[in-house]
Amino acid sequence: MLDIFCSFATVEAGAPDVSHMLSDNVNCEDPYFACQAFFAALRNTLMLEEDTAAAPAPPLARRVRRPRGLVMEIVDSLSESIRGGQLQPGDKLPTEAEIMLRFDVSRTVVREALSKLQASGLVETRHGIGTFVSPRDLGGNFRISPQDFATVADVIAVLELRIGLETEAAGLAAQRRSEAGLEAMRAALHAFQSSIEQDSDAVPSDFLFHMEVARATGNRHFSDLMNYLGAMIIPRTRVNTPRHAPEGRLSYLQRVNSEHESIFVAIRNQDAEAARAAMRTHLSNSRERLRKQTLALASAGNPGDAT
Repeated sequence: MLDIFCSFATVEAGAPDVSHMLSDNVNCEDPYFACQAFFAALRNTLMLEEDTAAAPAPPLARRVRRPRGLVMEIVDSLSESIRGGQLQPGDKLPTEAEIMLRFDVSRTVVREALSKLQASGLVETRHGIGTFVSPRDLGGNFRISPQDFATVADVIAVLELRIGLETEAAGLAAQRRSEAGLEAMRAALHAFQSSIEQDSDAVPSDFLFHMEVARATGNRHFSDLMNYLGAMIIPRTRVNTPRHAPEGRLSYLQRVNSEHESIFVAIRNQDAEAARAAMRTHLSNSRERLRKQTLALASAGNPGDAT
């Protein structure tokens, strides 16, 4: 080896580059060629080792995750479990240690995720006990209470909201309805007819029909919102429209139920556009009937009779 290095050291400057002549058949008895071959092999070996060391191992590369991404991974997973019903209001969430183990994260990441869930109103922390799913609420500032139905204008405003919501619900119901859902709608129609024949305002069966349409969408958010709003969305709970109807109470309520039947037929026939049109017509008619009655009562000098 020393002889090779010495021979290499005595190569004169300006000597021709003969490295391209090296091959497996090189005559290694020549000191100059032997030295060139040795250093070429050494250089290639070192470069290979360097490249191998620099390249990250594939399994480790897949596990590179940013802390903020880890937080949202936990938030999204627990939020989905809560909204999907796997975790019900009042249920206790897994402990911090269990969440750390499940997601392979630090305690800091878990606590930040729980803090975000608490800020969104999905969970509440009871110190010394644990974290629990909050009572179901729509959250934020959205709320419709009985005080929001104090005037006819308030009732009309809610009807406009329902036009947007229930028109699309009817279309989805037509696309997704089941035989069980159709039977539930049919029962609500029969209950409505029986109620008006018994001198009732038919509010419960009226609301039930609209609720069954929402359920038939297969999207629980429609039925959850309808359930939250409750029967007070039916105008007759706040305004005595049948009493002031020009055609009389019975004819008025029969017309309302006839509009329900048009919605039902379109849903049964799986005609989404017809279902949307029928629901929009029904709710728009309710709005117009309220407006006309309000104007008529105001002209007669009895605006108080409208509520």
